Amino acid sequence: MSFFIISPDLYAWVILPALIFLARVCDVSMETIRVIYISRGIKFLAPIIAFFEIIIWLLAMEVVLKDLSNVVYFMAYAFGFAAGTYIGLVIEERLSIGTVILRIVTTEESMEEIVSFLEAEQAGVTSLEARGSRGDVRMIISLVNRTDVPRITSHIETINSRAFFSIEDVRYVNQGIFRPKAQGTLAGFFSSFIHTQKRK
Repeated sequence: MSFFIISPDLYAWVILPALIFLARVCDVSMETIRVIYISRGIKFLAPIIAFFEIIIWLLAMEVVLKDLSNVVYFMAYAFGFAAGTYIGLVIEERLSIGTVILRIVTTEESMEEIVSFLEAEQAGVTSLEARGSRGDVRMIISLVNRTDVPRITSHIETINSRAFFSIEDVRYVNQGIFRPKAQGTLAGFFSSFIHTQKRK
């Protein structure tokens, strides 16, 4: 009977660096998501992520510290850190958790059409009269789900290509009218779970 034996060189220069890289990708992506959750007031998920994040980080550090002369370990550690940061941001973007404030500055002619569109999207709308550097304008303020932002802003640009809008994160919302997220999506599942926890 023959057994597959991994050579020490293969283990030291390929397998362990690959494991260090994967460990760093995992813990840094978790760290990125944890920081974003903390900034948005999602305090019940952040400690859970932190627990697993630090365990993975300690395992990676233990391997690196065992052989400080191995340059491949350091490179794997650094590349894992960079890749983990990017992957964490991609995951957060896919989840699209939370709500944002959408402020729109537009003309009176296009205000009614934009307000009607937002109301049709089941978004709460507040419209104000304002004055800009070029004259009277109308300001529209709405709280919308993060997942709906690309579609809403795209439609606003078709209504008035010169409309100005800004988007800001919202840490906490007490009351409001929001378009329900599709529960079949991952973002919808997290959104409903988070709102349930905040009501407790």
